[in-house]
Amino acid sequence: MTAFDAALKVILKHEGGWVNNPRDPGGETCLGVTKRTWQQWTGRIDVNMKALTPAKVAPLYKAWYWDKVGGDDLPAPIALCAFDFGVNAGPGRAVKLLQLIVGAERDGQMGRKTLQATQQYVQAHGIAKLVRAYQNARRDYYKALDTFDTFGRGWLRRVDAVETEALRLIK
Repeated sequence: MTAFDAALKVILKHEGGWVNNPRDPGGETCLGVTKRTWQQWTGRIDVNMKALTPAKVAPLYKAWYWDKVGGDDLPAPIALCAFDFGVNAGPGRAVKLLQLIVGAERDGQMGRKTLQATQQYVQAHGIAKLVRAYQNARRDYYKALDTFDTFGRGWLRRVDAVETEALRLIK
């Protein structure tokens, strides 16, 4: 199983199946993919969100989230955290958060300088400290959102669960 496959399994466990919560700005969603995102991915307006499967959404998750956060180039524990945050809040925001923590330029693009800064941070402080710092920053991000009262408890449970899983990946 690749690092992406393992991370996607964690993501899909948290995303669940089809939902259409009127208070969710994402609207109709299945397996964590909003209708708008699926329409963009497929190039079709008429989509049946209830028909999505993990196999159907995996290529989207790989191209639009995993690859954009540099999942294959990051240590697996922080790749999982960044991937999860990218899915929930956008890959650019996920990368900017990592850049803030490791002291790289905050441009939202995963590149050589961000990877080097991440490697230096890990060498100096350890991967566990990076995972904890990243997940704590995620908690702060969610707490500042207007929709925290509605969705906050679920977001924080997810952050906690992903942090636990990421720390388990440390060898």
